[in-house]
Amino acid sequence: MVPTDHLELTTAVGQLGEELRALADGADPARARVLTRWIGIGQLSLGNYDDARTFLRQSLDLAATLGNTHAVVATGLNLGDAHRYAGEVQDADALYRSALGTARQQHPELVDYALQHTGKALMERGDLAGAQAHLQEALRLRIAKEDAELVESTQAALDRVELLLAKTAASPAPAPSDWSSRWTSWLQSHTTTRTPARWAEDFTALRDGTRALTAHQRVHPRHLRHLRDQSLPATLIAAMAEEAEKAVATDGYLHNGKWNAAVGDAANRFAEQVDLASVVARSTGLAVEQPHTAVYIVYTEEGQFLDFHVDELGFGEANLILCLWHERPSGAPLVSATAFINADGYLTCELAPGDCVVFDGALTPHGRTPLSAGESVTLISFGFRARDEALRAPTNLPSAPQ
Repeated sequence: MVPTDHLELTTAVGQLGEELRALADGADPARARVLTRWIGIGQLSLGNYDDARTFLRQSLDLAATLGNTHAVVATGLNLGDAHRYAGEVQDADALYRSALGTARQQHPELVDYALQHTGKALMERGDLAGAQAHLQEALRLRIAKEDAELVESTQAALDRVELLLAKTAASPAPAPSDWSSRWTSWLQSHTTTRTPARWAEDFTALRDGTRALTAHQRVHPRHLRHLRDQSLPATLIAAMAEEAEKAVATDGYLHNGKWNAAVGDAANRFAEQVDLASVVARSTGLAVEQPHTAVYIVYTEEGQFLDFHVDELGFGEANLILCLWHERPSGAPLVSATAFINADGYLTCELAPGDCVVFDGALTPHGRTPLSAGESVTLISFGFRARDEALRAPTNLPSAPQ
């Protein structure tokens, strides 16, 4: 979902928010349900996924309280999209399937919509057979509705799935949905970012497994130091650092031991003025679309770290982490760094403000080493999808070692 006029949509969402705030608490729950839904859809289109999830969850709860099952299905699909766009594949899947089940039982007129959303999500996850089955059923229902626009939308999605199936016809079935979590569990049972001093002695046990995994990387980790001097305006970086600090203080949430917060206007201005897709393409050779998601990441406490993991396959084929702020205590023997496991060893990148690191988060184990006393780090992470759709559904992926 991409707004045709970012400023106009931002204004409209703000006006809906003013109307919502003007409602007395509990005075008109039906109107509050409508307002929170449309605010959530607007925030989703603007790329503010945390705000989108907050408002859509409120709308879904109101719909359930009111007994409006039609709205429960429709809003559940919207909330599923918000989780999907944010890379939260399992949460999105649960919402889509719940909406589809309710539609089949109580609202047959909405079944084609639920099938369409679920089918697209399955396609992005690489479950092409499941996507094809859902979209074919949606197409049959929409042909019966005699709605040419809906038929065209589903046919376009189905054509894309069938193209991907044709490209992977000779390949084994896609990896299971819990593939990423199994790899993460195996990695964390064999090593940790918490004790870098032990890496050398631990790596022998990891070598064969990680070589099989990283052989499929769409992007190899690249530390881009020169961008802070050439391509990235310092004023925009400083504005994002300030925005991230405020966002974490007001709406931050803990995720895997670090603070996350939704991006706002400063990050949107940065993405509009800097061609991040070209930065990724020039540094890695992978042609990508402009970022489809972003999130602020903040570390503030001594000892805080992010253990080795791999991201969900649906997050994107390339990640770009940009350092916005790094306070380094003088005299500290070690400073916190972004860390990767490659086929031949560990790689650490100490990011200064304006430095970037580009990598394939789904197929490259990564994390952050612990902070020293007095140290703090503020980052923004962007997710990108490859222009070549065949790269979005990698095949022959190795299972996590036993």
